[in-house]
Amino acid sequence: MSFWMGRRVLVTGGASFIGSHLVDALVERGARVRIVDDLSSGKLENIQHHLARGTIEFIQADLREPGVARMAMRDIEFVFHLAADHGGRGYVDLHQAGPASNLFLDGLIFWEALRARVEKVIFASSGCVYPNYLQGDPNQELYLTEDLVRPPYDADNMYGWAKLMAELTLRAYYREHGLKSVSCRYFTVYGPRGVENHAIIALIAKAFVGQNPIEVWGDGTQVRNWTYIDDIVRGTLLAAEKIEDGTAINLGTMERIRVIDAVRMILEYTGHRAEIVFRPDMPVGPLNRVADNSMARKLLGWEPQVPFREGLKRTIDWYFATKDREQVRRILNRMLTER
Repeated sequence: MSFWMGRRVLVTGGASFIGSHLVDALVERGARVRIVDDLSSGKLENIQHHLARGTIEFIQADLREPGVARMAMRDIEFVFHLAADHGGRGYVDLHQAGPASNLFLDGLIFWEALRARVEKVIFASSGCVYPNYLQGDPNQELYLTEDLVRPPYDADNMYGWAKLMAELTLRAYYREHGLKSVSCRYFTVYGPRGVENHAIIALIAKAFVGQNPIEVWGDGTQVRNWTYIDDIVRGTLLAAEKIEDGTAINLGTMERIRVIDAVRMILEYTGHRAEIVFRPDMPVGPLNRVADNSMARKLLGWEPQVPFREGLKRTIDWYFATKDREQVRRILNRMLTER
């Protein structure tokens, strides 16, 4: 029998890209799922199949509004907290007030979870908690281990600071109140249902609409480890099942992919022939961000199963099969820097 059979689960931000895939997996495993999402970035279409079948409870509301978080926690055993003011690199670099609201949101969710005596909180953290000063040389073969998040802290913009504060809060709640939790540090997640404000979907969108020249932010040497959505969901569920003491754990591949190489793969697979123009004036973030996933292998028995080239093909196939070119043209420029 599945660990999740009959469990009463709350997924905040459950209509989002990652959240909706997590909901799919929980429903498949027999969980009783409640979603709270204000649809500021989530989409009803992501959970429509569950709504049509009546397999979930959906509440459209802002968790920051008085009483909403408390109401959402009623009769809940596990809380997957994914709701956040977030976006891609353009949003994270250019907007600080929005992500700052996550400090309030996360604190509220954790307090209400403690008050409601939920069994465990699973928090969607981020590679943005890692010190910026470590990630400046793309030529260094760097793999970020969990213990590198320590004083002197140097998180990535207000978004990263909020994620870091949430991790530290959960550890304190476990030590002082016994609230079980785990923080999953996601590294550059991509896949079907992804949004154009994140790099891979943005680049696919540019090829989809035939952008020529195709603009690449930075000089293309930035290194990332894009992680496919199915691997992220599987790792999140394993973390929820196996960790309870507030430990933070990396969920990311150890493939070191330069942005320019990702662009070339996209152009190759889509057949789009375009000149590449670099935009060093645009936000690029850390130049060298790649996870070390040895702790996940040890504690969870988890490692990524979808290599980047394969996941990229799946994502391109989904995008080209489901999107409308004129609609994408209308929203693309705005989405690069907005939610």
